[in-house]
Amino acid sequence: MGMPRSELFEWDRHHVWHAFTQMAEYEPLLIESGEGAWLIDVDGNRYLDGSASMWCNVHGHRHPRLDAALIAQAAKVAHTTNLGLSNTTTIEFARRLAEVAPPGLDRIFFSDDGSTAIEAALKMAFQFWRQTEPAQPEKTRFVAIDEAYHGDTLGAVGVGGVDRFTAMFAPLTFEPIRLPPPGLADAAGRLPTAADSLAAVEAVLVAHAHEIAAVVLEPLVQMAGGILVQPPGYLRGVRELTRKYRVLLILDEVATGFGRTGTMFACEQEGVVPDFLCLAKGLTAGYLPMAATLTHGCIWEAFLGSHAEQRAFYHGHTYGGNPLAAAVGLASLDVFSAEGVLAGLPAKIARLGQHADRLADFEHVGGVRQCGLVVGLDLVAEKETGRRYPWQEQRGRRACEAARSHGALLRPLGDTVVIMPPLCITADELDQLATACEAGIRQATA
Repeated sequence: MGMPRSELFEWDRHHVWHAFTQMAEYEPLLIESGEGAWLIDVDGNRYLDGSASMWCNVHGHRHPRLDAALIAQAAKVAHTTNLGLSNTTTIEFARRLAEVAPPGLDRIFFSDDGSTAIEAALKMAFQFWRQTEPAQPEKTRFVAIDEAYHGDTLGAVGVGGVDRFTAMFAPLTFEPIRLPPPGLADAAGRLPTAADSLAAVEAVLVAHAHEIAAVVLEPLVQMAGGILVQPPGYLRGVRELTRKYRVLLILDEVATGFGRTGTMFACEQEGVVPDFLCLAKGLTAGYLPMAATLTHGCIWEAFLGSHAEQRAFYHGHTYGGNPLAAAVGLASLDVFSAEGVLAGLPAKIARLGQHADRLADFEHVGGVRQCGLVVGLDLVAEKETGRRYPWQEQRGRRACEAARSHGALLRPLGDTVVIMPPLCITADELDQLATACEAGIRQATA
């Protein structure tokens, strides 16, 4: 490391405005390198990357195949615009994405991150209804789920439903039609059935389908809402209802895509093909910022015409389709195939599930939810009643900070501790991660 450690700490505090961080209370942890499922700080301490570097790392840090792809592309060209031009690497990546995506989703719009993938889908859906035959310009509204998180740009905030992220900015954006979360228990701890939740969806569509452009949904599990796992059949039922009432379906697989739930895409598990599939995070295995909004030919065709008709999609991002990111994305898909990543997941998911079951017995662990290689553990003051800790006590944050001293980096969602490691993690490393999580929880709830 070139600069003195003390100067780096001071510069970090003074110059870097960290996301979702109260800077008045911020204490730096400076990461210098990574290796596989591990991150290493400037003092040489090693930590298991228990949050997959904010849910995006897939194959681990410094994967040789990904590193080589990045270096090889840099020797060709680092960036060319995707506005009216193209490059060979991005074309090849688009083709490969179309091959692995749910059938028919073969038209791909590249952008920068999860929020922009959602923004593009919202605007495409809005514009589609003005240009399809026959046009239905009255279809301007969106249906979204409470406790959903779709990003931090204004359109994504509009369809978001986590108050601590969105309430401040509500005056700047639109209000969707909201549905109750299908994976959230009531005060008595009862979870809604798929039938109950789908009845609520249908009631909204019966009343408002004439003005609804699309339903926006995280498939199988609402991640940032607290790892809220949906009942089986819910996703499939929503797809059937949106078809029945002629409403588009946008699936946000920014966090659930690329193996996180056990299959390449979460929607595969219920045989669902949406009208828009939004991808980011694991799209480049966590190496570079890139997002993609996938759709099908019916949507695409509504945007075709002469220049004079002004039917084009007037939306874009400077780094959309970046060839460096595309090269790493291609290499990541190669790794999925060459290393049998998906085939190796069931054993890891089962191992994580064993630890989740054990942690569920702890005195101050309430609800425990798992979807694939993702677990959410609710910390509660009183297990029998489900009484929460006062939010000001920040028990989730304290548990994750305590886990650091046991060699793991975790990130909470309020008082829900989330375990979401890279897919490359080994069984032994999973055991170490769970042990560190356990130690952190015990310390924070003692």
